[in-house]
Amino acid sequence: MKHILIANSKGGSGKTTLATNLAGYFASLGKRVMLNDLDRQQSSAQWLARRPAVMPIIHSYNARNKSYIKEPEWIITDSPAGFRDEKLADAVKQADCVIVPIQPSAFDIGATSDFLDRLAEEKVIRKNKTFVALVGMRVNNRTHAAAGLANFMEQTGFPVLTYLRNAQVYATAAELGVSLFDMRPSFVAQDLEQWAPILDWVIEATAD
Repeated sequence: MKHILIANSKGGSGKTTLATNLAGYFASLGKRVMLNDLDRQQSSAQWLARRPAVMPIIHSYNARNKSYIKEPEWIITDSPAGFRDEKLADAVKQADCVIVPIQPSAFDIGATSDFLDRLAEEKVIRKNKTFVALVGMRVNNRTHAAAGLANFMEQTGFPVLTYLRNAQVYATAAELGVSLFDMRPSFVAQDLEQWAPILDWVIEATAD
């Protein structure tokens, strides 16, 4: 079983976008996938409730839910805002890897800087038992904000995987309960290209 934790203490950073699309990717490969939504807003769970029955199955991480499976191949955890202290430490220990989404704003960068400092203190991360990487979210490469985000991310010491563009396709996918990997490839070609480094890193970070 492989476990991916999507985490950032800053709300609205793009955690659910990463979690749902990662779940959709592995489900599209025929893997047994469970989506674990720890956020009170239950955005990932609501996305899953909208998911069409014809799409590859993604199970909810809820023992009371009929879709619960005991031996998933992949668990994707969408964590809440304000995630810290013992809850963060426990989640990091259970994860094979942690992906931290960051948006290009001074507020997001400030909050994420503190969060990354806390992550770096975790023993499993210091000993390279759990791996951490960063993803830029909703980025317009032509803006000063994007340049500032890139500069910050490069200085953190964590791998920077990619920068995902600010595209309507993500809102459409969220509304329909689907992932990019359920959509017509020609429609999301640019986005799939941006996702490739994330998928490659996850496979490497979770390899036995």
